[in-house]
Amino acid sequence: MTHTRNHRNTSNGRAGKNGRSRAHARHRPGDPSMRRALRREAPSTVGLLVDAEDFAAMRHYRSFAFDDHSVYLRQVEGLLKTFTAQGRHATVALFDPQDYAEYCAEAGLDADLHTSRSRFTAEVAATGATVAYAGQPIETLIPLLVSRAVRRATWEYATMLLADLGDCSDCGQEIGRAAFDRASHLLARLLETAGPGTHHVVCSVPAEDEQLLAIVHTARGPDGGPAQLEASEGAEFVGVLAVGVALETRGGVVLRTTAPGNADRVHGWRLVRGSLVPLTAGEVFDAYCTDADTGEPVSPESDVEYCAGFDLGADEPEAHH
Repeated sequence: MTHTRNHRNTSNGRAGKNGRSRAHARHRPGDPSMRRALRREAPSTVGLLVDAEDFAAMRHYRSFAFDDHSVYLRQVEGLLKTFTAQGRHATVALFDPQDYAEYCAEAGLDADLHTSRSRFTAEVAATGATVAYAGQPIETLIPLLVSRAVRRATWEYATMLLADLGDCSDCGQEIGRAAFDRASHLLARLLETAGPGTHHVVCSVPAEDEQLLAIVHTARGPDGGPAQLEASEGAEFVGVLAVGVALETRGGVVLRTTAPGNADRVHGWRLVRGSLVPLTAGEVFDAYCTDADTGEPVSPESDVEYCAGFDLGADEPEAHH
C-alpha cells in the first residue's frame, strides 16, 4: 500500500514538472508570438492634426517628418486601416499644437521629440476629445473629431461658469447646482411633452465671452416609453441651459421633431429669467427663416410645420441667485 502511494506521487510529480516545462517552452521569454498577442490586446491612439494651420505649426519641429498635410492625412488613414486589419482597437485624438507646446513647457519636456508627442497624445486620449475608429474615411472622421472637441470645450466652459457662481446669499444653496437641476427638469419636461418621434433639440445661450451652443438628439417610440438620450449629450445640453438659467440671459431653445408619415414640426422657446417661455408660430417661423449672421430672410423648408412652443409647466425646481 505504501509503495503504491509513493509511486503515484512520483508519477504526478513528473507529470507536473513536464507540464510546466511544456508550458514554459510554449511561452518562453522573448517569444514573438507572445509579443504579437500583447499588441493585439493593447489599444492604439493616434493624435491627428485636423487642418493645414495646425499642420504648419508642427512643421517648425525638426523631428516632425511630414511636409504635406494631404499626404499626412492619407498616411494616418492607412495606419488606422492597418490597426483594424490586425484586430486592434484604435482611437483618434485631436492634436492641438498650442496645447502641446503648453503641455511640454509645464512638464519640462523637449517639444521636438516624438516621445513628447506620444506622451501628449496619451494625455489627450485620457482627458480630451477622441473618436473611436470604426473604418470611417478620414474626411468623415475629421468633422466628428472637431465636433467632439467643440462639445467638450463648451461643456468645460459651462461647468466652469456654473462653479464660479458660488452660493445663494439667501438660502446658502449652490447656485450652479440649483440651475443645473432646473435645466435638467426643463429638458426632461420638453422631451416628455414632445411625444413620439425623433427629436433634434438646440439650445443657444449668450455667455460672458461667447455664444454657447448645445445639441441633443433623441428618439421616443410610439409606445410612450421614455426618450432614449445619450448621456454625454444630455449633460452638455443641460450644462449650457443651466448657464442661461443661472445668469438669466435671453437664450433660446428650438425643437425639431421627425415622425414617419408626418411633416417635420419645429417648436421654439425663449429663455426669460430662468424659464422657457413658448414662442408663437410666427416667432418660430421668423427665427428659423432668418440668417443669424446677416439678418436676411431664408426660404422656409418644404414639408416643415412651424409651430408655437408648448407649455412646459410651472412645477420646475426653483433656481437660486
